[in-house]
Amino acid sequence: MHAQHNAVSSNAVQLKVTSAQQAPTLLHNQQADFAALFKTTVLEESALTASQLESAFEYCREVSWKHAKTFYFATHFLPAPKRRAVHAVYALCRYVDDIVDHSEDKLSRKSLTKEKIILLINKWRSDIESCYKGILIDHPIMIAWHDTLKKYHIPKNLPLELIDGVCMDLKQNRYETFDELYIYCYKVASVVGLMTSEIFGYTSEESLKHAIELGIAMQLTNILRDVGEDAQKGRIYLPLEDLKKFNLTEEDILKGVMSENFINLMKFEIERARHYYKESEKGIAMLSQDSRLAVKVSHDNYSRILQRIEEINYNVFKQRAFVSNTKKLALLPYMWLKVRMM
Repeated sequence: MHAQHNAVSSNAVQLKVTSAQQAPTLLHNQQADFAALFKTTVLEESALTASQLESAFEYCREVSWKHAKTFYFATHFLPAPKRRAVHAVYALCRYVDDIVDHSEDKLSRKSLTKEKIILLINKWRSDIESCYKGILIDHPIMIAWHDTLKKYHIPKNLPLELIDGVCMDLKQNRYETFDELYIYCYKVASVVGLMTSEIFGYTSEESLKHAIELGIAMQLTNILRDVGEDAQKGRIYLPLEDLKKFNLTEEDILKGVMSENFINLMKFEIERARHYYKESEKGIAMLSQDSRLAVKVSHDNYSRILQRIEEINYNVFKQRAFVSNTKKLALLPYMWLKVRMM
């Protein structure tokens, strides 16, 4: 798809920032003007003001705060420049995820075609490609991303791989094996870890291996926490080979049947996720010193969701497992001490 480009002066930026961010939201609107969504406006970089750049990063911060509480909490322990850049990474990833999420109902009612959603995602892909060529796109996330790329070397293949991963949700809602699921987890989560690693800074390439492991662990945690929510949408991310191993059927999951077999399945999957958390923790000491606490906080708080699942007796069909802010704050001294000892 070829995006339409128009150059505008900085006077238009503040208006455009508020009007260009609406693609996922507009998918709720039956009368959405899709032609307008496919239009891309290019800004003159020399005319971009500091306040306009700040507004773009503030938008990214708000996206992180709204959609990723555990992630957002951890970013407080980064230096301000790294924190801003990490918010830009999250917002970039969240945008395409929202496009797919907001389209599900319309797709089921056939008020929107999968082809249009793919076109919209490809438009975002095209904007990312333009950003890597140094072109400043009129969208708050792209403005922040353009600035982030000036300061950090984040390979272009990573955000593009993430888009490929999110698009997998448009093509399939079952995974036969863990090997298949691993690919999905890598693309939607591990590549985020690889992108943020370039912002955190690291002393050894081996840290990237552990960033991949942490992404796998976190996405497995998401899957276990959201089994019930996904089942209501007709989705089962748990590997079907594991269901068979524990004498469960797809219908058991879709109907939210609590049983000893389901509990044993959840125990098995939790241990798998914990293995990845344990391996990934080895990489924290390989990060720049000013980034270690943030990653430790994210690692520990997310892994504690698994403990919360155990505490609610694995009934993820009726309750959403989460770690309270009080608990997160109470554990901070322990995490700080662990990082100091690295």
